[in-house]
Amino acid sequence: MTNGKPARPPVVELQAWQDALAQQHLREKEHTRARDALNAARRRLPMVRLEREYQFRGAGGTLSLRDLFEGRRQLIVYHFMFGPDWEAGCDGCSWVVDAMTHPAHLHARDTTLALVSRAPLEKLERYRERMGWTHPPWYSSLGSEFNFDMGVSTGERDAPGTDRGERHGVSVFLQDADGIYRSYFTGRRGVEYLGSLWTYLDLTPYGRQETWEDSPPGWPQSQAYVWNRRHDEYDQ
Repeated sequence: MTNGKPARPPVVELQAWQDALAQQHLREKEHTRARDALNAARRRLPMVRLEREYQFRGAGGTLSLRDLFEGRRQLIVYHFMFGPDWEAGCDGCSWVVDAMTHPAHLHARDTTLALVSRAPLEKLERYRERMGWTHPPWYSSLGSEFNFDMGVSTGERDAPGTDRGERHGVSVFLQDADGIYRSYFTGRRGVEYLGSLWTYLDLTPYGRQETWEDSPPGWPQSQAYVWNRRHDEYDQ
């Protein structure tokens, strides 16, 4: 602060600003290429098969993990911090949901996005109404080992008052006729850049599924910008 006013960047002539901006764009392009390389490496990660059966409660009743895919090949689960005895969901997780992309765009790439928390479904529904969220679907894993196996709940399972050990994060799953596999997980600051369609697809084994991507042979792909629609046009 200077004279009670916040500091600010220097003011320069137009040419100096354009030169500085051009240098910044070069740095940003390098960052984009580095992220493309990271995404390509993520698509080549091995997976682990899930052997345990899990149950969830949702608006449609009791569901399995396979049900959460809604018939699609890929599932992204945001582990929303909301312990069984909490009265409200995590404020940081709420920011993440506020910024989530419209599900129709993910569905067009055979991918489902869902929220999972340990709080009872009734609490989740009340909080959803308070926040005005209509998507994505939100499921309770209360009574299941899911959160513990995914490493996002660390409190004792049965002892009262010990469910404060909740963590946020994102898990990515792939399914086929032989099983369900966990392909990726990130937490902490790894969720900060999430929000757009692209950032969610970049977490998945198949990525954006466009021909410019560096993906292994056999990955599903199409030309860029030929599959995307307005969210109300995909079924037309």
